[in-house]
Amino acid sequence: MWRVLFLALTIGVAAWGIADSAWAQTAQPAPKAAPKSPAPAPAAKTAAKPESKPASPAAAVAGGAEPTLIGQFGTWGAYSAAPNGKKVCFALAKPSSSKTNPPNRPRDPAYAFVSTRPAEKVNNEVSVMIGYALKPGSESTVEVGGAAFAMYTQGDGLWIKNAAEEERMVEAMRKSADLVVKGISAKGTETTDTFSLKGLAQALDRIAQDCKR
Repeated sequence: MWRVLFLALTIGVAAWGIADSAWAQTAQPAPKAAPKSPAPAPAAKTAAKPESKPASPAAAVAGGAEPTLIGQFGTWGAYSAAPNGKKVCFALAKPSSSKTNPPNRPRDPAYAFVSTRPAEKVNNEVSVMIGYALKPGSESTVEVGGAAFAMYTQGDGLWIKNAAEEERMVEAMRKSADLVVKGISAKGTETTDTFSLKGLAQALDRIAQDCKR
């Protein structure tokens, strides 16, 4: 359930059009993510307008809580929110480049985020909202710092397959220049998204400070 909430929360950040973020002017919410949220249909439609601030699906799911930008570090924004009174902090970025094979296939915006949820004792969890329905049962990979990490897929989201490797993955992300995410859509389109990791270490330090108990 928290994955549905957090993906909706991520979409809500784009919907509120936060001007301080490096990607706010281009980010658009993923329309297909709306059915995952219990928000009513009218709210999902209004969330598609990035310049307005109506009741978004994320706000509905989070009981009216809106994410707050607490710092912008390179390509990564650091945010905090308190859905249902429980503190959530996350670093969020969009790709610096994207490729599809075959080329020019349409897709929704992709986002990578690293989240911390103290109430659940979750620290620096890496996820990717890839912007399309992934091929059912497929696995994707994340390449960072010369290492490849297997990711399991669910809908349009990716999470690390072996949770024991997540800490090593985050450390590699702190020290590396880029994160490369590869996936296959339900229609067989192959995608490669490259995320710049500039500023991620500082964003993670900021959310660690803000999300202390």
